[in-house]
Amino acid sequence: MPSPTRPMSEPSKVLVFGAGNFGSCLADHLGDSDHDVYLWSRQGEVVESLNKTHRNPIYLKDHHFSTNITAVGPELPGETLINEMDVLLFAIPTQFLRENLEKLRLYLNKEKHPLLIFVNKGIEIGTHALTLEIIADTCGAGIAKAATFISGPSFAKESKICVVQRQPTSVSVTSFTDSEAQRAAILFHQPHFRCYTGSDPIGTELAGALKNVYAIAAGAADGLGFENNTRAMIITRGLAEMTRIGTAYGADPLTFLGLAGVGDLFMSCSSPTSRNYSVGFRLGKGESLDSIINNLGSVAEGVTTAKGVKMILDELGIKARIATTIYEVLYEGKDIQTAVRELLELPSSKEIDLPSATGGPAKQLMKKLGLD
Repeated sequence: MPSPTRPMSEPSKVLVFGAGNFGSCLADHLGDSDHDVYLWSRQGEVVESLNKTHRNPIYLKDHHFSTNITAVGPELPGETLINEMDVLLFAIPTQFLRENLEKLRLYLNKEKHPLLIFVNKGIEIGTHALTLEIIADTCGAGIAKAATFISGPSFAKESKICVVQRQPTSVSVTSFTDSEAQRAAILFHQPHFRCYTGSDPIGTELAGALKNVYAIAAGAADGLGFENNTRAMIITRGLAEMTRIGTAYGADPLTFLGLAGVGDLFMSCSSPTSRNYSVGFRLGKGESLDSIINNLGSVAEGVTTAKGVKMILDELGIKARIATTIYEVLYEGKDIQTAVRELLELPSSKEIDLPSATGGPAKQLMKKLGLD
């Protein structure tokens, strides 16, 4: 249910969970938009540095962050601070979201809760749950229905730099509750940070998770020495697979043609500083996955998401050759050269091939949320 608080055009109190690249970036944007921002980090050195020098010693090190930001942590914020907030924004990896929501749910007033915004991208390992389902499991259907998701081509490293430098960026803002999507859009919208609202959070979530797997494929192609025509092929065929998976799941296929779909896919597959692209590039150069993960320095959601995607494909009974191949390279030890050869030797097939049976998982999730 929407939370009855003041309009978001007024200065708001915002608590951002996660002081990584994107959490810090969004906190800075909101601080410069005259909101009162609290930024939680589990690293004491980050909290101390941000409060003393307005600099993050780990991410975006050269940027002077807004003076409207107060860093908190490393302990998770308690009931007093959370009850003062108009907005809770979650910028922590999907694999750690459930445990944090389990702790925070005790502090949420379900009758008058803050606007909840999620910018994480991924599918939970083991459960292959989307963030919507994690929210419903931990905080209840009412809060999940009002949750808002921000996604789009704004997440690669250089794109975060563009945001803090106020270069033009656009994102998709979606929720099952239109009024909450509109509130989140008003909160973030600036001439350099344009927000477009939508009502398909399932499609938005799937697109944001799936594109990370195809970014690994694009990076691997570049690492193997292929040129732009190969990358264009991966982006286009990747979009076709994403749309097929999303349609079978129950998402709106048009969502994959928007900012959260093809926009984010194109950027992630074309950016050398994308973490997922970097994993693929190094795999293409012959480096082992263990070596890459050990010195990557940050989370590459596509590596964990590939497991969830494989489970979803098996459950839906549909084919997505590129996504499956990435899973086989990451988790079954398939040689990258062999994987590419097998992909290229597949017989010709229909370019657009949407599944006839659609909507099973989405219908189950909608029922859980009381939206069936």
